[in-house]
Amino acid sequence: MAWFTPRQPTLPELIENNGLWLADKPALELGAARWTWRDFAAETARVAQALARDGVRPGQRVAVLMDNSAEMMLAMFGSIRAGAVAVPLNVSISDAAVATMIADSDARAVFASAQHVPRIDALRDALPEGTKDRLIAADGATSGWQTFDRWLGGASAEPPAVRITPEDECNIIYSSGTTGTPKGIVHDHRARSAWAYDMAIGLRYHAGARTLCSLGLYSNISWVAMLATMLAGGTIVVMPRFDARGCLELIGNARITHTTVVPVQLQRMLEMPDFEQHDLSSLYSVMCCGSPLPLTYKRRIVDALGPAFMELYGLTEGLVTILSPEDMTRKTASVGLPCPGQQLRILDNDDAECATGEAGEIVGRGPLLMAGYHNRPEANAEATWTDADGVRWLRTGDIGKLDEEGFLFLVDRKKDMIISGGQNIYPADIESVIAGHDAVREVAVIGAPSTRWGETPLAVVATRNELDGDSLQAWVNRRVGKQQRIAGVRFVDALPRNPNGKVLKRELREVYDEMLP
Repeated sequence: MAWFTPRQPTLPELIENNGLWLADKPALELGAARWTWRDFAAETARVAQALARDGVRPGQRVAVLMDNSAEMMLAMFGSIRAGAVAVPLNVSISDAAVATMIADSDARAVFASAQHVPRIDALRDALPEGTKDRLIAADGATSGWQTFDRWLGGASAEPPAVRITPEDECNIIYSSGTTGTPKGIVHDHRARSAWAYDMAIGLRYHAGARTLCSLGLYSNISWVAMLATMLAGGTIVVMPRFDARGCLELIGNARITHTTVVPVQLQRMLEMPDFEQHDLSSLYSVMCCGSPLPLTYKRRIVDALGPAFMELYGLTEGLVTILSPEDMTRKTASVGLPCPGQQLRILDNDDAECATGEAGEIVGRGPLLMAGYHNRPEANAEATWTDADGVRWLRTGDIGKLDEEGFLFLVDRKKDMIISGGQNIYPADIESVIAGHDAVREVAVIGAPSTRWGETPLAVVATRNELDGDSLQAWVNRRVGKQQRIAGVRFVDALPRNPNGKVLKRELREVYDEMLP
């Protein structure tokens, strides 16, 4: 007779177990401050107990608008231990977007860092009913707010007596909004447990992991690192904010073994004039994701980081592939193979499966998939493809192709594709050529209106040094196919990006909408 039904532990169980069995092992480091797993388990339990005391019930949402801090970690994971749903918000979004997301999630409490308290104060009239009585500030509280420490008060550190099932919602992470209105991506506890297990295996986490989180903790890229480290029983090292030199110094001084970054962070570090003087010998796994890496730049990273470097392609919605160090040299242009348990297919415009080597939309399924978009049935329908057996797959909106070994090669975003004279043009192909110019630091190719072709490629470029647009255009057009020739070049100081490093092409298209020949 079985004593229990085997299943992966939920995050609350994982934190409680680590607090018991890894009690004196460091769990969290931020600057000079340290928390053991016993501390982390106790403090997140206190947050959970305080939320319950204030009437927040299991299944209700808790918004977190905070800069990277210990309080943010406790607020997010304490909410989850209460059976509530953590809703970490991107601190870079507009006040209007903050109000929209809090209202959309129907958050019943809000945690905020001091600098974001005035933003919430300005939105009080738009807050859901009842939320105004549950405003908690890390510090610097004003009228109507409670400071974090005072709010915790005498809350018990006993594990909350809440029954959490794998089907219960765990968190809502709002999409970056690079292609439209952000959507709330819901992960249940089963999916989050799968993220912890699959990412820990795929990205090679171990009990000695010292994981650096330098992106905002609201990002799913940071959650990948945090969940995998929690499962392995390692240590999470948090940077309040990223800067290239500080990151390089922290890697050496704190003996960082694992980290997750976006391409622009790696670029900033590699461009530091003393990059090679920093001690990076402790690095075991550096995972880069968030936006495609130009091939020439990717080779530079491989040379700099060697076997520690891995590239991940994935969506917060749940599909993940990983290019491992063993395949990095022979499959440099790819983004690897699906994670264990993941499946993917490539579909043509008629939703028929593409042959090997043919480009089409990437669809996938597996244990990482979201429960769905919050309150967005139309978006759920648009993101779903159902196969002949009635199995549901996630539509990614990305264009890719598989080689004969099953490695995935990204082609472009479906929505970024340019249709010029009836021909499909993928901006990423042109961008990879332009990125090879010594003077180019960043590039994005967008479709601009054309009197002759309907759309035509336009290059938006940030340079390292002075560069003439006509000469760059001629240089590019000698190296691309006839259909891919760019109609012009526009120079910017830097490309607009979201905090995860994705270029906001929608914004570029709004700015550069002039009619070209």
